[in-house]
Amino acid sequence: MAKPLSDIGLIGLAVMGQNLALNIADHGFQISVFNRTTEKTDKFVADNPGTPGGVIGTKTLEEFVKSLAKPRKMVILVQAGKATDAVIDGLVPLLEKGDIVVDGGNALWTDTIRREKALGEKGLRFIGSGVSGGEEGARFGPSLMPGGDFAAWLELKPIWEAVAAKVDVKTGKPLTGAAPGKPITGGVPCTAYIGENGAGHYVKMVHNGIEYGDMQMICEAYALMRGLLGLKPAEMATVFTEWNTGILDSFLIEITADILRQKDPVTKKPFVDVVLDTAGQKGTGKWTSANALDMGVAAPTIAEAVFARCISAIKEERVAAAKILKGPGKKYRGSRKALLAAIRDALYCSKICSYAQGFQLMRTAQKEFGWKLKFGEIASIWRGGCIIRAAFLQKITQAYARNPDLANLLLDPYFNSTVKQAQANWRKAVALAAEYGVPVPTFSSALAYYDGYRAVRLPANLLQAQRDFFGAHTYERVDQPRGKFFHLDWPDPKRPQLAV
Repeated sequence: MAKPLSDIGLIGLAVMGQNLALNIADHGFQISVFNRTTEKTDKFVADNPGTPGGVIGTKTLEEFVKSLAKPRKMVILVQAGKATDAVIDGLVPLLEKGDIVVDGGNALWTDTIRREKALGEKGLRFIGSGVSGGEEGARFGPSLMPGGDFAAWLELKPIWEAVAAKVDVKTGKPLTGAAPGKPITGGVPCTAYIGENGAGHYVKMVHNGIEYGDMQMICEAYALMRGLLGLKPAEMATVFTEWNTGILDSFLIEITADILRQKDPVTKKPFVDVVLDTAGQKGTGKWTSANALDMGVAAPTIAEAVFARCISAIKEERVAAAKILKGPGKKYRGSRKALLAAIRDALYCSKICSYAQGFQLMRTAQKEFGWKLKFGEIASIWRGGCIIRAAFLQKITQAYARNPDLANLLLDPYFNSTVKQAQANWRKAVALAAEYGVPVPTFSSALAYYDGYRAVRLPANLLQAQRDFFGAHTYERVDQPRGKFFHLDWPDPKRPQLAV
């Protein structure tokens, strides 16, 4: 029997909205739903009777708001940007002081800051919550990254903790086996309060930037196996399956093996061979890279992953260029086993550097925006539900448990020793890629980042001298304290100088 008023509401019944609504209802919460197209709402309710909590369809925003228990909690899952603002504008006149609006879309964190401030001035509370895991995660347990009003989070917390993905208390591995009407209970929920105003959406943005890096790195491993060893997709699937039992155990490695085994239903060829090599993007990786530039934080591996998608998009131009621009044209004759080991180590070391860049970016952002981010907790809520979920994240959680003020993941004893042991293979893979003409932008940029970060002295001394020469930008001296700046009165290079 339906309750008089619902525990929570959701606006936007696209795939993600539908799945999150069913997840909420499966955990015993009654949920009211609204979609701009009434027919879609009616069909969704009709198709999903008998959920433990119950799904209540509403035809207008007024009816939707009136159907919710106070303080009202409502989740918006529509297209980020103008569509979200339009929904909020429609809701505000109908709400009362203390009501809670949750934006679960991929919003730009600055929009979340703006929205929270505007709603706060009206006595309303706003939460910007990252939601990761795709449609399956939304249905059976996503990783949830809420930021905003802390008191509002406490109101939302029982629902968010219930519907989030769960990991094992001891191992940190995701708990699986959820089914419609049978959610997972127990374990540690993959959600936690991230911080004030836009912190949740900022962390979700960095998560997506890291995801871009992870995906591109896997593609580069695939490219080396195909380009140097000539492995067929089924053979590569076996390699990725083996890797998934070790340090590279992750959702993305697992699905890569599945994809490489898949046959095209039409041609019966390996599915991956009939997919056009042009990758799309929705912009969150670009946001991460642009923000890293704004913050002055080195995140080259994430940026190279974005650029790799950009260059993939100019397919016709690449095909034309291939007729003019020639590479080495030689075949690899070395050991298959040794090369596979080198590729594996290159993938893992590059992954460490990519995550190090993402966490350094968040470290800088918290100073910029006044947040107090708990990096170990952020890593812990990424262990399940989200696209980048991996055994590797347990290592990051442990690293920040050992040292909450860790400046860079590479300085943690585990990651330091891992890279020390694997870097010879990493360098070998990057060198072979260059020698045989296989583009590996994330592998090589991660290696350059590692070498740059460990360098006692970089050639920036020459760069700064150049800047002082042509623009009087000043320089610091090695024999003077930091923060003291000097300028050399440079002689005119075109005017002959008198011998001294």
